[in-house]
Amino acid sequence: MTDISTAVSLEIFVGVDTHKDTHHAAIIDHLGRPVADHQFDATPAGYRKLLSFITDAGVIASVGIEGTGTYGAGLTRVLTEAGLPVVEVDKPDRRARRARGKSDPVDAYAAATAALSGRATTIPKTRDGDSEALRFLSRTRALAVKARAEALTALRAMIVAAPEPLRGQLRHLTRTDLIGTCAGLRPDPVAAGGILAATKTALRSTARRITALSEEINALDTDLAVLTRRAAPALLAAPGIGIVTAAELLICVGDNPDRLRSEAAFATSCGVAPLPASSGKICRHRLNRGGNRQANRALHTIVISRLKTDTRTRDYMARRTEEGKTKREIIRCLKRYVAREIYRVLHPTQVDSS
Repeated sequence: MTDISTAVSLEIFVGVDTHKDTHHAAIIDHLGRPVADHQFDATPAGYRKLLSFITDAGVIASVGIEGTGTYGAGLTRVLTEAGLPVVEVDKPDRRARRARGKSDPVDAYAAATAALSGRATTIPKTRDGDSEALRFLSRTRALAVKARAEALTALRAMIVAAPEPLRGQLRHLTRTDLIGTCAGLRPDPVAAGGILAATKTALRSTARRITALSEEINALDTDLAVLTRRAAPALLAAPGIGIVTAAELLICVGDNPDRLRSEAAFATSCGVAPLPASSGKICRHRLNRGGNRQANRALHTIVISRLKTDTRTRDYMARRTEEGKTKREIIRCLKRYVAREIYRVLHPTQVDSS
């Protein structure tokens, strides 16, 4: 029996289907013919074995990996450090998956085919600098903000159902006074105090949780400010851009901003580049609901801030309103313009070829 790897071109394309505990690698030649596939453990030792497996098979033209920012992050880092050309592969199309089924080898070969065909061209983030550090801090902050909002909602809901006269004492307080008052409650033991004691205990516990979460958020904001000012001080100098929005934009760009070759690519990654939806004599575009939604929200926040404080933005809003555009349509246009401005701030020496 002839080994298929001896009858194919030396130039190969690799696809990797990544999972939490295992990675499945598949190799094809320049004509898309299968060469070999194998499963490896998702450990440093497994990464080294996978690297040896694919480099021994021939000259690697491209490696397509699913989930370069999640399960495939460690492998992506190892292969990139080894000098291999790595591209990010999207999940297989559901229609194609229904036709050919699903398994780790099937998905791995599909990833290799995507790298061969040129459908997979996105350069993955290196995740080795300030942007990756900002990502961890920002996601933790978002969880804390969400938990605080839920705790505040629960606190107010408990007050609505609290027994009198406690309800009357608390219902008209401002948020700051309410949290301070509830945190300072001194209830009787629950076993002896009944519903009133239990209510006071719950209010105090919730208020103290809110206070602790606020302190956590403030500490994270301080760390975000340090990293953001170090990574992109010019970005913070632009109108309407604060620490949190700047951090989200830097996370979207990544630690290797050169992977975004034009401001159009950056706009697409933020989900503010409209998509063509023309047919026949009808020429139109539709809203892009893809991209990094946190970065998209950051751009929206910047636009709303500038509509309140920036003369250029207010003048643009007035002019486009006279042309018959709705406020929502104008904000979408402004988000695209802001994305262009931010790209130029982050790439001051790059000539935009778009």
